[in-house]
Amino acid sequence: MSADRTTPRESRAAYPRLVPLATRWGDNDVYGHVNNVVYYAFFDTAVNGLLVEAGALDIARSPVIGLVVETGCRYFAPVAFPDRITAGVRVAHLGRTSVRYEIAIFREDEPEAAAQGHFVHVTVDRETRRPVPLPEQVRAVLAELVPGRSEAP
Repeated sequence: MSADRTTPRESRAAYPRLVPLATRWGDNDVYGHVNNVVYYAFFDTAVNGLLVEAGALDIARSPVIGLVVETGCRYFAPVAFPDRITAGVRVAHLGRTSVRYEIAIFREDEPEAAAQGHFVHVTVDRETRRPVPLPEQVRAVLAELVPGRSEAP
């Protein structure tokens, strides 16, 4: 696994939040490493877990939800079960109705990312699926994930 040589592997310090995650036996593919599609599940789990933990998302009842409209990932080094992993999470763009998350996956205690990716959520009304502004509670949580911003007290 390798990425474009122009994409630097980032360190944990580049991400305001670090989220421990677990690899599972079924994540490995026949080549003996975590399959590429599993990384997207790691991304979703890290981001949505942060929103749920902060009380900004109720998966079953929130009137506004985020739909993924774009995603991508670069792979630098393999990860395999039973590795311990950590997801680094940051917000690269916080718009009126959308947010771009950047996530890195770190293997064990390694300082550089094994993979780095992104996805864009567009906030929509749960019922109509039409774009709506980010709720203030969600915006406040996401603002804390923008690098260089001071965390709220």
